[in-house]
Amino acid sequence: MRPYLLKFNLRMGRPSVAVDMFHRLMYLRFRYDLSYERLVQAVSDSIVWRQFCRIPLGAKAPDSTTLVKLVKKYGPELLDELNRQLVDKAREKKIVRGRKLRVDTTVVESDIDYPTDADLMWDGVKALTRAVKQLRRAGAVTAKRFRDHTRGVKKHMLGIAKVLQRRSGENRAEVLRITGEIVKVTKRVVTTAKAVIYEATEHGAGAAGRAVKATLNKLRRVADLSERVIRQTEQVLSGDRHVADRIVSLVDADARPIRKRKLKAPTEFGYKVVIQESEKRLITGYEVLKGNPADGGTLRSTMERHEQAFGRAPLEVAADRGFSTPENERLLEQHGVERAAIPRRGKLGPERKAYQGQRWFRRLQRWRAGSESTISLLKRRHGMRRSRMRGYDGARTWVASAVFAHNLCTLATI
Repeated sequence: MRPYLLKFNLRMGRPSVAVDMFHRLMYLRFRYDLSYERLVQAVSDSIVWRQFCRIPLGAKAPDSTTLVKLVKKYGPELLDELNRQLVDKAREKKIVRGRKLRVDTTVVESDIDYPTDADLMWDGVKALTRAVKQLRRAGAVTAKRFRDHTRGVKKHMLGIAKVLQRRSGENRAEVLRITGEIVKVTKRVVTTAKAVIYEATEHGAGAAGRAVKATLNKLRRVADLSERVIRQTEQVLSGDRHVADRIVSLVDADARPIRKRKLKAPTEFGYKVVIQESEKRLITGYEVLKGNPADGGTLRSTMERHEQAFGRAPLEVAADRGFSTPENERLLEQHGVERAAIPRRGKLGPERKAYQGQRWFRRLQRWRAGSESTISLLKRRHGMRRSRMRGYDGARTWVASAVFAHNLCTLATI
C-alpha cells in the first residue's frame, strides 16, 4: 500500500478506486488480454468477476477512462516494485531458491503501422497542419504564411501506391522520385510551423490556457521529429540505407526497428525485452531496452538483478548462443557460477565439442528451451505481443503488467 500512497494527496481530491479493486481489475485485464472497455463490460455482467474484484452487486464498476488514467498515474516504477515484492514473497516461502537461471530476449511491438519514410512525412504534415489550425482557432496565432499541404502530399502518396502496382523494374526509381517531392513539401511545412511556434512564443501563447500549451508543445515535438524523418529520408535517397537510430513512428518516438530474422516477421518495430526465469517458471526479472542492443551485453545487468533478488549468484545459468562472448564467460566465472550452458558461435573445436556434449550441458539447454514457451505464453495469453500504450514508459508498464499476471498464475498453479 505504501507505494500507492506516495502517488496521492490524502487531504484533497475525490476518492479514487480502491487499490485492491484496481489490482484485481488489472489482473483480469492482462490475464485474459481484454481492452479496458471489454473489461468493464465483462466485470459488470459477471457476478463471479464482481466478487473477485470486490465490487458490490449494486455498485457501478469503475469507468474505463478512470482505469486508463490510474495506469498512467501509477507508472512503471510502481509495477516494478510490485513484481519485486512478489518474487520476495515467493523466496520467503521457499517456492523458488534462485539456484538456476535462464535468460532470453524477445520483442514487444509498438501499436503502429508498418513504417515507411513517406508515410512518416505524411503523418508529420497532417499533425503539424492540425496543430496550427487549433492554435489559429484559439486565437493564439495568426499563421498567415502557413498553407495546408495535406491534399498535395496525399496525391503523392496515392502516386506511390499506383507505381507499386506496376510489374516493371522502373517502380523503385519512380518511388524515390515521388519521395523526394514529399521531402520538399515537408520541409516547407516544418519551416512555416517553426515560424508559427516563434510567433506564439513572442505573443505569450505559452502563458495561455492548458489546451493551448499542450497544442504548442505537440507542435514543437512533431516539428522536431519531422526534421529527423527528413534527414533520414535524405540519407536513404542519397544511397545510404543504413540509418542509425531510425525513427519509425511520430506517436511512439522511442520505438526502433529490431531485426530478429524470423521467417514471418524479419524486422519488428518496438522494444527489446530481456526475460529471466528461475526454477518453477517464475519470472524473477525483466528489462525493457530501447533500440536493438546485442543480447550478450544484457547478461551483466541480468546477473545483478538475480543477486539483488536472491542475495547470491545462481549455481547454473542457461542461455542461447546470442549471449556467448568471452566477457560473459569471465563474468559468470567471477560470480561463482558452477555450470554455464551457453553454446559458442561458429565452428567448434574438439575440446569445445566435448564440453558442450556433457550430460549436464545438454540438460541445461533442454531446460533453457522452456523460456521460449514462457515468452509465447506471455504474448498469447497476457497480451505482450503488442503494447497498446505509447512511448518507452508505456511499454515498460505494459510488460510489467503482463509479467505480474503471469507470475500470479504461476504461483497459483504451484
